[in-house]
Amino acid sequence: MFSKETYINRRAALKKALGAGVLLFPGNDEAGCNYAGNTYPYRQDSTFLYFFGQPYAGLSAVIDIDDDREIIFGDELTMDDIIWMGTQPALREKCFSAGIGELMSSGAIADYLKKAQQKGQTVHYLPPYRPEHQLKLWRWLDVRPGEEQFSVDLVKAIVNMRNYKTAEEIAEIEKACLVTADMHVAAMRAIRPDIREYEVVAAIKAVAGSHNCGLSFPVIATVNGQTLHNHYHGNPVKSGDLFLVDAGAETEMGYAGDMSSTTPANHKFTARQRDIYRIQTAMHDASVAVLRPGVTFEEVYDISAKVMTEGLKNLGLMRGNTDDALAAGAYALFYPHGLGHMMGLDVHDMENLGEVYVGYDGRPKSKQFGRASLRLARKLEPGFVHTIEPGVYFIPELIDRWKSAGKFADFINYDKVETYKDFGGIRNEEDYLITGTGARLLGKRIPRTVEEVEAFCG
Repeated sequence: MFSKETYINRRAALKKALGAGVLLFPGNDEAGCNYAGNTYPYRQDSTFLYFFGQPYAGLSAVIDIDDDREIIFGDELTMDDIIWMGTQPALREKCFSAGIGELMSSGAIADYLKKAQQKGQTVHYLPPYRPEHQLKLWRWLDVRPGEEQFSVDLVKAIVNMRNYKTAEEIAEIEKACLVTADMHVAAMRAIRPDIREYEVVAAIKAVAGSHNCGLSFPVIATVNGQTLHNHYHGNPVKSGDLFLVDAGAETEMGYAGDMSSTTPANHKFTARQRDIYRIQTAMHDASVAVLRPGVTFEEVYDISAKVMTEGLKNLGLMRGNTDDALAAGAYALFYPHGLGHMMGLDVHDMENLGEVYVGYDGRPKSKQFGRASLRLARKLEPGFVHTIEPGVYFIPELIDRWKSAGKFADFINYDKVETYKDFGGIRNEEDYLITGTGARLLGKRIPRTVEEVEAFCG
């Protein structure tokens, strides 16, 4: 945890932003994997961590602005709990570490909220993303699942706080990024023909565990890099394959790192792989070069797409006017996702609160294929932490569909593209902090260019 003053000041800022009402924060509970006693790895709700710092199951909290009360609802451990889990500090001690002096039993929250409603107080809550949250809102506020009317004011206030990372948060994120870099270096060392994907995953997880870190999301480690979120790890690695890894560490406090790397199984790129890899590197470098306050992230995305389109035209895979290809969305055949996303206590920071608020500052998202997947588009500001992760992919199913429909034939040379359907995909990713004058890489640089990768792996 940070100091209790950090949490006290965060809650004070939130109360000032909302001005009135009751702010409700359901914490996360344990969830059974295949039976109740065999649970999934526990993770507390990130907003609960941000304001209360308590990484324990079975808690909920209220900030009653009208009555000037801050309460955590939970129960002390029973003897059975202690026998099973060992001695822990009392719940009152845990709450005091975050500057919370008022503690009530978990069962008291329903009565508290019912009385607040009877007094005419507005109860603000966030969009529920777990069934248990929906059931609690039903039980506590008589709000049926699927009929939730979450507080946009609360969402906006929290986004406006969590988007701007403080010095202590940046230090924690950087810790996650340093471990993340080591995870990718270990993967690059492990990759070779005749092993299985899961052996690379084992090397990645070992590095995270050796630093007392978890994973910020399930590991992507695959010879099928054209599948953007491929969590299957059973394939053999063959000579000539490209191996894509997307993985990140999560610190004990819950802050995330997120990086991607692409490595040739033979430790040397083929001529065709080298050509596409260099296009991806150029996309990445051009994006990083323009990161600074005042630039919209959508502008940065457009630069990356333009660099890719020009590169693919030089290889004969695309043709026509570049600006027209961008406006039409033809480039998205090879680049169907966004350039990056905010990062912090969530690897996709506050995605449960809605990208339109977090990444778009309230304006609507594009519905164009490819651009619709851009999670961040707003003007960059000091304190923002985000990823840069352009990619180039050859997705056989998408190629077949677009070709059969004659889609964007003025811009795409399908005869040439057909010869790349066995290529796979390339993505490399780094994490950046927007500073007062530009941007700073978080963590440490891992081998990323053709020459760096071949020299490291060789």
